Amino acid sequence: MESVLTVNGLSKKYGDFVAVDNLSFEVKKGEIFGLLGHNGAGKSTSIECILGVKSADSGDSRILGMNLLKERKKLFEKVGVQFQENNYQTKIKVNEICKVTSSLYKNPADWQKLIVKFGLSGKEKSGVYDLSGGERQRLSVLLALIPNPELVFLDELTTGLDAKARRDMWKYLKMLKDNGLTIVLTSHYMDEVETLCDRIHILKKGKTVAEGSIANIISSASCNNLEEAYLYYSGEEIENESV
Repeated sequence: MESVLTVNGLSKKYGDFVAVDNLSFEVKKGEIFGLLGHNGAGKSTSIECILGVKSADSGDSRILGMNLLKERKKLFEKVGVQFQENNYQTKIKVNEICKVTSSLYKNPADWQKLIVKFGLSGKEKSGVYDLSGGERQRLSVLLALIPNPELVFLDELTTGLDAKARRDMWKYLKMLKDNGLTIVLTSHYMDEVETLCDRIHILKKGKTVAEGSIANIISSASCNNLEEAYLYYSGEEIENESV
């Protein structure tokens, strides 16, 4: 199967603090790949270094076989990104930000159809900051899909969504995967990870502590379910017991 993303020996330090420590993994075409870990484990920094938003101290990444630094403009057309934190212009409206985003790409998706799919019909003329937290989260994922990407990064994609909205999002992402989209996501919801991910990679203090299919992760930790295995590998259960 074709590799869409390859990460080799990626490391990032802030002074003496090691945020990402020799990270390596590969994502195949059409996979949903989960990058997991508790807050501060290095997930977001890893994604930012992979995308070139932050410069890594060592290592490299290749997206669709291309070097991010040398072929950034070409990759820009093929990659969608939804970050956990988004800074929108104060008074910008939903339809305005969709139009502006769409104008940046040669063959964008129809943002008006995405508005309907993401349950934002009737909100087109609303200010982004007048939306609820869940609506803004849906908008951020929608914007990541406007490029018609081959690969999309989703950082805590369902934070702030209610149970129905989360499940609707899962169905839509599964449909996108069935149509060939490759997805790298981070999430703290293990039910979401089990539902969506083909393979996962767990970080602890910037280091890889487990990787593989969900079944293999559960089995290798001698646990009954993914949540128990995640707590085992991430160390959260031990840390919580010691408090």
